[in-house]
Parts: sequence; C-alpha cells; structure tokens
Amino acid sequence: MKVTVVGAGAVGASCAEYIAIKDFADEIVLIDIKEGFAEGKAMDLMQTASLNGFDSTIVGTTNDYTKTAGSDVAVITSGIPRKPGMTREELIGINAGIVKDVAEKLIAASPNVIIIVVSNPMDTMAYLAHKATGLPKNRIIGMGGALDSARFKYRLAEALECAQSDISAMVIGGHSDTGMVPLIDKAVRNSVPVTEFLSEEKQAEVVEATKVGGATLTKLLGTSAWYAPGAAVSELVRAIALDSQKMFPCSALLEGEYGLSDISIGVPCIIGKNGIEKIVEIELSDAEKEKLTASAEGVSKVNDLL
Repeated sequence: MKVTVVGAGAVGASCAEYIAIKDFADEIVLIDIKEGFAEGKAMDLMQTASLNGFDSTIVGTTNDYTKTAGSDVAVITSGIPRKPGMTREELIGINAGIVKDVAEKLIAASPNVIIIVVSNPMDTMAYLAHKATGLPKNRIIGMGGALDSARFKYRLAEALECAQSDISAMVIGGHSDTGMVPLIDKAVRNSVPVTEFLSEEKQAEVVEATKVGGATLTKLLGTSAWYAPGAAVSELVRAIALDSQKMFPCSALLEGEYGLSDISIGVPCIIGKNGIEKIVEIELSDAEKEKLTASAEGVSKVNDLL
C-alpha cells in the first residue's frame, strides 16, 4: 500500500510516524510546499526505522505531486493550524482554497485514491472535497469523529479510574466544540453502561470536557494537537489497508441517512478497502436526534460560506 500525507507539519508528520510504526504500508510520501521541509521530516523518520522496527519507506517531496502517483490513500492535513481563541470555523477562508487545490492534484496523480480529510473546519473541508472532486461518497472520509471518540474514551476512563481499553464509546455530529454529540447513554465499560457508574453531574462533566477537548489542548499547546490526530488517522488508514471492516465515527456525505442530506457530518461508518463501506444508522433517543440536528444546522451554516 502507498499512502500520501499532504502537509509535513506536526499533524502530518505524526500521521506518517504512526502509519510507519504500525508497518502495514509499503511507501509513505510526505509532501509540503516549504522547500526541503518534507524531505527533512522523511529522513528524520527513516532514521528511526531500525529503532522502531518498521520496514515502510518514507520519502519527502516539495510540492511535486508526481511523487504521489499510485497512492491508495491520501491524507490532507494542510492548511493553517488552529490558534488559541480561534474556532475551527474561522479557519475556513484560508483552508478551503488549500484543500480544494490539494484534492484536485491528488486525484490527477492517483485517480483511485481514497482521501482522508483532517484540515479544519473538518466537516466543511470534507464536504468541499466531495464537491470539488465529484468522487464517490465512499472515497472521502473526514477524520474528526475517530479523534473525538478517542478523547471521549480518555475522559470516561479518567472519570471511572479505569483503563481506556475497558471503554467503548463514540461521538457523532460535527467536529466542533458546539457540534459534537458524545453518546454518553450508549457508552459502556466492558459491556456495562457507564451511566451505572457515574452520577448525572459527572456524566455532564465528561461530555463537556470531551466537546472542548480540542480547544483545551490548543490553549495548553498554543497550537492544534498532533499525537492523537495522527493516531486516529493511522487507524483509519490501517482499516483500509487491512480491509478490517472496523466501525469508526467519521464525517461522511449523507444522502438521507439520519434524516440529513447534502452534508458531511460524523456518523458511525464501517471502514474497509473501499473506504466507507457502509454508513450505520443506529437508534438515537429523541434528545440525541435533537442534538444531531442542531449540530447539522451549525455545519450547514459554515458550508454556506463556501
């Protein structure tokens, strides 16, 4: 498998590192517009191969999309990072032009590529990629829900004082502080609902901490996080590479599912060799439906700016 990562900054380099360490890709191409930057990151990462025990080849290139030809999967991380106090929506003006240009260049070099969008505002950028490229809906995946769900599991394990491996939980809706819908009533600890362990007050704290997870890290770090986003991407890519048919919440183009149309938003998806193999429609409570609808309205308002 050949994987291209567009953008060799902290998020892109983290994506490449985790994909390499999991050792399922033959070749990983890092591409960036800054002269020599991707080449340097690729060389640095390749010098960890004997230490981390992977055989993937990592190469870097400066804005040369011919080097990406034949990619099975491409990850778009390019764009300006989120700054303290900046909402994901405020990024749209600059990042829309970047994502559109990158998506078109990727498809010109690799007509059969599956695209994973990381750039923010992620749901709108995934929607833009659909509109700009005309690719089948299964071949464009927005990463956000996989990351948000990992952050939800972290907060739940923290509240329960247990291992994260004991937790199964997901976040649907928009990848934004106000749009996320953590499904607390469906979260379980080793098959037992977490609501049996946590008070309503504690549940509300976990939900709110999850929703501002990105903003919390941005405030602490001074920029967007990169380790967890990179790990989330690597799991999506691995599910495609291994055709594992794993379920992740991802931003997918909806055409009537959940009563929504002409929008990319986070919902449970089965991920395999064709990208999004299936959108899974789970039973939502009235309160969950109301929150998802409100989230979709927020995403649509940002889409209107396109």
